[in-house]
Amino acid sequence: MNEVEKYLSTFPAEVQIILEKIRALIKKAAPEAIETIAYGMPAYKSNGRPLVYFAAFKNHIGFYATPTGHEQFAKALSQYKQRKGSVQFPLNKEIPYDLIKQIVEYREMEIFLKAKKKQ
Repeated sequence: MNEVEKYLSTFPAEVQIILEKIRALIKKAAPEAIETIAYGMPAYKSNGRPLVYFAAFKNHIGFYATPTGHEQFAKALSQYKQRKGSVQFPLNKEIPYDLIKQIVEYREMEIFLKAKKKQ
């Protein structure tokens, strides 16, 4: 069992299902991303740069796509509680998996283009 799996296993089964879905869609949207634990939560890096993070809390899932991921999807995220670089998806509502996927794909492309520009 790796560090991320250990993290996920600490939550109730119904929350683990949500976390596993988020983890799977991140891996599918960014298959080259490196999975680790950072700041005490699952974290993904692409080309050595932070891609996204997520974490479970008592009443919500925190999703962190750095400010640019949130800025790009500000309208879609406006219905959720937010802080700079983070959004909270309440556990008592439908988790917006498609939106999370779009944000991950956006961040992956953003990081790819920055890396290509540096070359």
